[in-house]
Amino acid sequence: MIEVQSLVKEFPKKNGEKFRAVDEVSFSAAHGEIVCLLGVNGAGKTTTMRVLSTVFKPNGGSARIEGYDTVSQGDMVRRNLGFLSGDTGLYMRLTAREFITYFGRLYSVEDQLIKTRMDEMATLLDMHDFLDKKMEFLSSGMKQKTSIVRSIIHDPPVMIFDEPTAGLDILTARNIISFVRNCRENGKCVLFSTHIMREAERLADRIVMIHNGRVLAQGTLQGMRTETGFEDLDDIFVHYVKQTGTELENHEF
Repeated sequence: MIEVQSLVKEFPKKNGEKFRAVDEVSFSAAHGEIVCLLGVNGAGKTTTMRVLSTVFKPNGGSARIEGYDTVSQGDMVRRNLGFLSGDTGLYMRLTAREFITYFGRLYSVEDQLIKTRMDEMATLLDMHDFLDKKMEFLSSGMKQKTSIVRSIIHDPPVMIFDEPTAGLDILTARNIISFVRNCRENGKCVLFSTHIMREAERLADRIVMIHNGRVLAQGTLQGMRTETGFEDLDDIFVHYVKQTGTELENHEF
């Protein structure tokens, strides 16, 4: 389970002031559920996820993964969490299989179990044709699939995917979406970020809309439709943004 309460993350500015990237954010996600963090680029989605993964320490509020505090119990958080970041480093001289195995061993997973899990996920993600190719020769989609398996090879109960389909072709994106659904069916707690409205509509059990570091609204898509009177999620999102008195400029949905 993920529990976030009044979370704040600030960064220093050159003029000595502070920029608040995450501003009193609160939400939760349960097992067997996909919760989508939805917002335009720069809304605070990635920063929130990096706090949850212990990459950043919050300036205020709290975040818990499976009951473990991200600040005081970081080791236990990392054991129970799989985090796919948008800027995961890749070892280009290794094959995809070697890369995944390396991280499995870092998590103290036995080699036979690594092989079993890798084969299962490779089938779901259609990876068998390139598992033994070096990373430097893989396409963006192949690398992303490899990064996904790497991030959850230890079979964590909580999974966080930061815009996992960004920049990918439609077939690869559909394959990854199907895989994320499979994680939910297996009882995992899944947090998924995107700026693509269609993805949120198709995938999320609940949506947390975030803009300028603040939560605009959260709930089911149907609940938001009922509350706003709009059918399309992009119209719903713009409706909530306008309620804050801010404008959306030069952003893609």
